[in-house]
Amino acid sequence: MGISSLAARYAAALYALAAERGVLDETIAQMEALSQLLKAHKALAALIANPLTDTVKLAPVLDEALAGQGVAVLVRHFVGVVAANRRLRDLPMLIEGFAAYAAAKRGEVVATVISARTLSDTQRNQLRARLAEASYSTVRLVEQIDPSLLGGLRLQIGDKLYDTTLKSRLNRLNYSLKGAA
Repeated sequence: MGISSLAARYAAALYALAAERGVLDETIAQMEALSQLLKAHKALAALIANPLTDTVKLAPVLDEALAGQGVAVLVRHFVGVVAANRRLRDLPMLIEGFAAYAAAKRGEVVATVISARTLSDTQRNQLRARLAEASYSTVRLVEQIDPSLLGGLRLQIGDKLYDTTLKSRLNRLNYSLKGAA
């Protein structure tokens, strides 16, 4: 699946517990919302990523904040366990791991798209259509932004990498010009 063994263990445990309680769809949606929350609030993400943050003190505050956002008890307890195990800085990776694990269990293909700017809805739809033409019928897009790419995008599906970025094209041109000289 392309996720670390740590993320796979946490993902399998949360997935099994959510399925057992009959709240799998809700848990998947809330984990996605938690991911978006961490991406939207850079200060919170920086606080969680800081290894000097006292997770014992942060865990109750984080639980209260998530409860205020309407996050279900199961997801809040998951975050609490992550904090208790002193893995809070790994939370974004664990959330991504859960998304990949859930997608694999549902038969979806996870495609990581790295672009210079956020994709528009039209671009997303065109990308999904192209992937459907290439026999990837159920695709879950995970988007990342890398301004250093200048333009184009990098698409990774499993172990396959498709790189159409302007940066890679310029590098290929540079290598070919060096070979011609």
